[in-house]
Amino acid sequence: MASVIELKNISKTFVMGEISVQALKHLSITIDHGDFVAVMGSSGSGKSTMMNILGCLSPPTSGEYLLENQNVAAMKPAQLANIRNTRIGFVFQGYNLLPRTSAVENVELPLVYDRKNRIPNPRLKAREMLELVGLKDRMTHEPNRLSGGQQQRVAIARALVNDPAIILADEPTGNLDSKTSIDIMKTFQELNRRGITIVLVTHEEDIAGYTRRIIELRDGIVVKDSPVEGMTLDRTESAVQAE
Repeated sequence: MASVIELKNISKTFVMGEISVQALKHLSITIDHGDFVAVMGSSGSGKSTMMNILGCLSPPTSGEYLLENQNVAAMKPAQLANIRNTRIGFVFQGYNLLPRTSAVENVELPLVYDRKNRIPNPRLKAREMLELVGLKDRMTHEPNRLSGGQQQRVAIARALVNDPAIILADEPTGNLDSKTSIDIMKTFQELNRRGITIVLVTHEEDIAGYTRRIIELRDGIVVKDSPVEGMTLDRTESAVQAE
């Protein structure tokens, strides 16, 4: 299977005055198309630094980052901005929706920055993405008329609207109750079954159980990289496997 992400000997050092802190130490990770990965680790383990590098928000100090065989670690700021706008979808813990803007307008927003006009009908594409995440009847609702889970689904639809190579989700269930968290993870599972590559940061083992693979960081290095045994399935997939 072709890889969508390759981190090759990635290191990241932060310099604060006379003190240097090495957040990542010679990290090498490959993520294939269609993978669903949970990144775990305690505070200071390097997971946020790794996600910032994957999202082209922060360059590595050394090493190569290949996104669909493009070495983004060597790109200039304008090139990185284009990669973020077209090849990476972001889902945040706090949703980051515009408050006085409808769901469909929030989802459509990234397409405003698509100078190449890859999506010929942005409004139609936004509506399609909202239908995909189960919000067909909530398209005209502003965020204050949506539940937390519905707001996160809008954020997921927004992340999908540019047809990205990968979805990066940073603690996407962190502000949600247990039942809503499960619903959101089932949504991610359904998207993954459609072939979408997802990398998700979480500190909750039960949430990681909905993914296919767990990468655990400690002190800037990988201490675990293994498939999820007994992956938590939603009812749809469980029923299919039982047949």
